[in-house]
Amino acid sequence: MKLTIMGSGKMALALAKGLEKEHELTIVGRDGERLLNFTKQLSKHAETALFENYKIEGQTLILCIKPHALEETAPLLKGEAETLYSVLAGTSINELKKSIKANNYIRTMPNLAAEFFASMTTLTGDTAKKEEAEQLFKTIGKTLWVYSEKELDIATAIAGCGPAYLALVAEALADGGVKEGLKRSDAMKLVEGLFTGFSELLPHSHPALIKDSVMSPGGTTASGYAALEKAATRNAFIQAVKKAFLQMDVNY
Repeated sequence: MKLTIMGSGKMALALAKGLEKEHELTIVGRDGERLLNFTKQLSKHAETALFENYKIEGQTLILCIKPHALEETAPLLKGEAETLYSVLAGTSINELKKSIKANNYIRTMPNLAAEFFASMTTLTGDTAKKEEAEQLFKTIGKTLWVYSEKELDIATAIAGCGPAYLALVAEALADGGVKEGLKRSDAMKLVEGLFTGFSELLPHSHPALIKDSVMSPGGTTASGYAALEKAATRNAFIQAVKKAFLQMDVNY
């Protein structure tokens, strides 16, 4: 497909790196020098353009700007797109319709793992484009179609924000190893291997069963797990999802 990615930030770059293998890309932004630096990080050639008077007629757009930038950016676009895929967290389809003309609207939330074809992407919107949307984003990982924008925003609080939460876990585990005497490089290598292996376990077993298979009565894992429960780690993650969801404050 011919795709236009509108934006030049970290999420836009992760998407471009993942999508460029199978699709022809145009990158649209507000700063020519930044666009040039953006395309230098891609392995294939991509066209570039500035937002000013950019013609979107009949195009498939992936809107990947900051939500607060929509108001000033949208008036610069001319025409009516075929499909608008929006990566803007907390920006409803109704808001998008008021800002950018398109025949179809899809809200989507990938994550930074798109660069490595391992994104968990949630989608919702016009069901006429459901199959196309799923096929498009399956090129950068796994997809989940939900049937309401509220569900997408909850999913954003998990899979969209999740890399930051898991980064905290990874860093904390490594810090624990260093505190007890491991070299930082060795601690990080252990954490990397742990996350890689765990990703293979999770599709085949419920998290509670994985936990029980590791935790022997009175053993080392049980002792460490008790420390996590005492620190209310489980509730902290539950509250993190809640706070992230509430922060979006969407008017559906």
